[in-house]
Amino acid sequence: MATEGETWTTVQNHDGVLSFDDDVDHPYGDEDEAALEAEVNGNWTPQEKALHEARLKAKAKRRVRKSSSRSESLSESLSGELADGDSHSPKGKVPVPNDRKSRTGKGRGLPKKGGAGGKGVWGAAGMVYEVEEPDVKDPNYDEIAQGDTVYATVVPELDERELEKTVNPIVQEYFEHGDTKEVQMLLKELNLGHHKYEFSSLAVSLSLEGKASHRELTSRLLRDLVGKELSESDMARAFDKILKELPDLMLDTPEAPQMLGQFIARAIADHALPLAFLDRYKGKVDCDHARAALDRAAVLLSMKREMVRLDNVWGVGGGLRPVKHLVKEMNFLLKEYLVSGEVKEAERCLRDLEVPHFHHELVYEAVVMVLESKGDTAVKMMCKLLQAFWKIGLITVDQMNRGFQRVYDELPEINLDVPHAHSIMESFTDLCYQESVITKQLRDSCPSRGRKRFVSEGDGGLIKN
Repeated sequence: MATEGETWTTVQNHDGVLSFDDDVDHPYGDEDEAALEAEVNGNWTPQEKALHEARLKAKAKRRVRKSSSRSESLSESLSGELADGDSHSPKGKVPVPNDRKSRTGKGRGLPKKGGAGGKGVWGAAGMVYEVEEPDVKDPNYDEIAQGDTVYATVVPELDERELEKTVNPIVQEYFEHGDTKEVQMLLKELNLGHHKYEFSSLAVSLSLEGKASHRELTSRLLRDLVGKELSESDMARAFDKILKELPDLMLDTPEAPQMLGQFIARAIADHALPLAFLDRYKGKVDCDHARAALDRAAVLLSMKREMVRLDNVWGVGGGLRPVKHLVKEMNFLLKEYLVSGEVKEAERCLRDLEVPHFHHELVYEAVVMVLESKGDTAVKMMCKLLQAFWKIGLITVDQMNRGFQRVYDELPEINLDVPHAHSIMESFTDLCYQESVITKQLRDSCPSRGRKRFVSEGDGGLIKN
């Protein structure tokens, strides 16, 4: 039975055994519970005993939770009393928006960092930072970098294979534009090292396989490089190497000894080689080809005792020569052809000029020579020459038409010196048309003399058609 002020509940399970409800505190103490457990254990089955032990453990856990919650409520009540008594404590204040003071109660109530610093800020105004000495224990400490270190771009030195691959495109491009200053700029960016002299030997070797204009450009390049990128000793070493390789160069260029002799003479005249270069080889040359090259250079220099530049050693240098000089060469070519009649020689001379864009001048000079000549020999020979150049494609349609058109435009002025210029021109254009040298349109555009002549009086004064 329950005493006054105490309540407890019993529940009968399905086996008819009484058990206490877990939600109600039992009136027995610990000793009574132990006695009751000892009394009942004798009549419980193992399953009932395990269930009873689990309920006891759950009840003990609930008691622990209740005791902890009671202690927390007690501490909160005590802190509330302290807050009411101390108005300066941060715990007792109401939080203010945008308040930068500490709310933890651990600070001194001052702004953070004294009002300086913050996100994206270096520090307070007027603050001067001292130079910090590097820490030896720093993992990024570099002992070499702490001294007076000078950083510079280092270009690796080119070996022989890389040198040839690098220099060949530079020289080939120079043959197209002819600007020596650009070559100097490119050489400054390269580290040729002790192979610097090989640039000159490679340039000369490439020009030997090219045209006369390429050799002229190479001579100018050697002249401009001496004293800037190359020295006279470097140039002498380059020609020494070419003389040793002369037998191999002759396999591709049979005229290599004569051309090399002209290179040496031109370089000495341009002060690119020392004057004593030829004297070093006197009586010391065993190769016949090298001896022929040196003899060629000595002969050319003996012809120019005043040491003027041998500008014409490579002939006419294409478009690099003045127009007056080209016109003079073409006149000489045509006059020599009228004397010899050799078409092949005239073709070779015209190709050596290397001015395909100026071939209309040859057509113009040939037609003018026909108008100023006497007899039919010049007419037939010039027609044969123009026909030969037309068939092999040396003179194009545009160049042919332009040359004839220039004569058509100047025919009135030519007629002042050659009275029969119109009639000669008509007969020459007809012959060229028959030989398929010019087109029908070009022949029909030939100007005719516009003078009307009257017949005799017996014809009734009619105009002759």
